[in-house]
Amino acid sequence: MSHCPRRLLLGLAMLPCLAVAPAMSQSLTMGVGSPVSSLDPHYHLLRSNGEVGAMLFDTLLTTDAQARLHPGLAESWRPVGTEAWEFTLREGVRFHDGTPLQADDFAFTFERIPQVRGPGASYTTHIRPISRVEILDERRLRLHTSGPAPLLPTYLSQVLILSRRLHADATTADLNSGKAAIGTGPFRLASYTAGDRIALVRNDAYWGERPHWASVTYRMIINDAARTAALLAGDVDFIDQVPTTDLDRLRADRRFRLAETTSLRVMYVTLDGTRPPPVPALTAAGGGPLAANPLSDLRVRQALAMAIDRRLLVERVMQGAALATTQFMPPGSYSALPDRPVPAADPEGARRLLAEAGYPGGFGLTLIGSNDRYMNDARVVQALGQMWTRIGIRTTVEAQPYAVFINRATRREAPAALLSWGNSTGEASVLLNSVLRIPDREAGRGAANRLQYSNPAMDELVAAAEMEMDDGRREDLLRRASLAALDDAMLVPLYLQKALWAMRENLSYEARMDERNDPVAIQPAAR
Repeated sequence: MSHCPRRLLLGLAMLPCLAVAPAMSQSLTMGVGSPVSSLDPHYHLLRSNGEVGAMLFDTLLTTDAQARLHPGLAESWRPVGTEAWEFTLREGVRFHDGTPLQADDFAFTFERIPQVRGPGASYTTHIRPISRVEILDERRLRLHTSGPAPLLPTYLSQVLILSRRLHADATTADLNSGKAAIGTGPFRLASYTAGDRIALVRNDAYWGERPHWASVTYRMIINDAARTAALLAGDVDFIDQVPTTDLDRLRADRRFRLAETTSLRVMYVTLDGTRPPPVPALTAAGGGPLAANPLSDLRVRQALAMAIDRRLLVERVMQGAALATTQFMPPGSYSALPDRPVPAADPEGARRLLAEAGYPGGFGLTLIGSNDRYMNDARVVQALGQMWTRIGIRTTVEAQPYAVFINRATRREAPAALLSWGNSTGEASVLLNSVLRIPDREAGRGAANRLQYSNPAMDELVAAAEMEMDDGRREDLLRRASLAALDDAMLVPLYLQKALWAMRENLSYEARMDERNDPVAIQPAAR
């Protein structure tokens, strides 16, 4: 008779007792820099949530390190006319408790997503083209769309599937407690301590590639220095978001190896030019109230953008671990703008624009950002504050823990914020739709549009792109939509962050453009 270790038990309702085998010594400990806000895979469209969700649950399709589509729970897929996609499902897939995956579980998942209310961007963005789910038989699913939806397979590579029988009444709290954290994924949940760690054990009945690791500990180590220290001390085997200050030391240390690539994550500043006065944390040069919102003037927003020295941010603040940009996508990627230069900072030109707009003496504003979420985020907001102060904008900088900061940004408590979006689908449409389109929760648009930004011309271009089946024409529409938004300068791109990992020298990992930590892909290094 086998017994489960007490530390791996979360309750009989969650998972059956697992036999302890010698393979249990194959353990991996990961140190990650971003917190996980929930185990509910539909709660918040957040990279860290999604990567943990993918350990427990599965998607119809998957993506590789270059964001290319591959089969997942669906073995194959094809368009049917211009208003439907058909998916052929794998046979024999079961949830962790033995419940078989059924075609109706996909219908249930698409019904559930709009009902889940989280703090930020919603997965409704990804399923909004679906107008009707048709179950053809136990292995074939046809998703009807309200018009052509060429990107639906790409969107569905991000949507994790639950079971109607297991999750019909499951709340977010039930998933966080572990009671309902039952998926079809490569690992099972052993325990979850919010803000600290997640313990996982291998799902030996997994339909796909069997993970090398019998157990995985996913530790959330938000402090950069502490994360590197944990790797150096041997407390963890693998870390992400390698602090730029530690890159040279780790490269020179034979005990470790690095993996890196330019990511799909763009860092940007938002300038709240849509809010009527009084705007919180925005003052006249002398500290008094303003009769108008200076940021509503395009010339002022352009001046703030012109004052930013992106090359200095990359070279000094990011220590080379970023790529300066004035657009949303990496060079050469689908929907990237060709030949879009990164200009040098022009503080004199910025001052002239401010004077032309009626602010020769500048004004005061507060710039907010996180200090524990993105690589060097606190240092970036400090540097931006100094650049703006040099052109006469008296800038107060406030860097706070992400949980505090993001709520302030959502409530629009400051006129400028350092934010980010990971274009994990490999093209610009999700950013345009989620961050910049006119908000419409029911339609799944503008879920992360914190400025209530409105550009009808851009909206029309994005809507057209999302229905254009021809790749070339769709790319042209997305580029034109990106330009329309960039010309407004309410969202000012700064740089594309590099994705960086460090690990013990006997491990290997292919760097992913979407920054995802995937323990299945962490392998013993070839000797």
